Amino acid sequence: MELRNVVVIGSGVMGRGIAYVCAVGGFLTTLVDIKDEQLKNAEIEIIGIFNKSRERGKLSTQEIDEAKRRLTFSICLVQHVKEADLIIEAVPEVLDIKKTIFEVIDQHAPGHCLFASNTSTMSPTEIGSFTKRPEKVIAMHFFNPVHKMALVEIVRGLETSDETVEAIRAAAGTMGKETVVVNEFPGFVTSRISALVGNEAFYMLQEGVGTAEDIDKAIKLGLNYPMGPFELGDLVGLDTRLHNLKYLYEKLGEKYRPAPLLEQYVKAGRLGRKTGRGVYDYRFENENKL
Repeated sequence: MELRNVVVIGSGVMGRGIAYVCAVGGFLTTLVDIKDEQLKNAEIEIIGIFNKSRERGKLSTQEIDEAKRRLTFSICLVQHVKEADLIIEAVPEVLDIKKTIFEVIDQHAPGHCLFASNTSTMSPTEIGSFTKRPEKVIAMHFFNPVHKMALVEIVRGLETSDETVEAIRAAAGTMGKETVVVNEFPGFVTSRISALVGNEAFYMLQEGVGTAEDIDKAIKLGLNYPMGPFELGDLVGLDTRLHNLKYLYEKLGEKYRPAPLLEQYVKAGRLGRKTGRGVYDYRFENENKL
């Protein structure tokens, strides 16, 4: 199955990154959002990634110009869905939002179109039930920052067909990604491990075991992680981390109970880089840490 036209729904941090790798990979790509301002911010950031890729010699000027021509931005979902071969949903991890989106795209997308959710925890089986084509629904779990992280975790639902799995694996490869294919279970592989590490770090901070800086340093240098759990939490958003933990706690039990300190940070609006302050302070150029 040849996939040529890709629609990415949601122009947040993940959506804009996915749109970038799709365009660079050669797909005709449309990034869709309900907010024009959000799309403009996404375009600015994507241009910045293009510029850095040129400076670092990862892409030539010609390659960048071609990728830019393949990438468009739009608030008209239905118009672009009608011509899509693959739709990748990258909206917040709220089931009602996803349900609405998948019902709409199922109504308007052509019969051959594949649907992928960039969920990190939610059930592709349940998401597939919102459509009349569950065999064409799958999870493509990208990682942040999308243009740097090598992996896409492909998660098949109960009714996902082998043909869909292979088409999505091939598409991810065209985007320059390595893949693993796993069967659906709450949290998949990576989110279960990441959530445990991140939550335990908050418990240690809460208990006074060490400072955030020293806990991050210990994990990076002692366990060879590229980022510490607090650095990663601030990057993906502490609200996203908390939401995932609550879901895993509901599905898998006590070991995923969110640390009270993490809940306090979210209640205080300290969500990480996107708000300028999380575990660390990003409001100043030198990124002073608390």
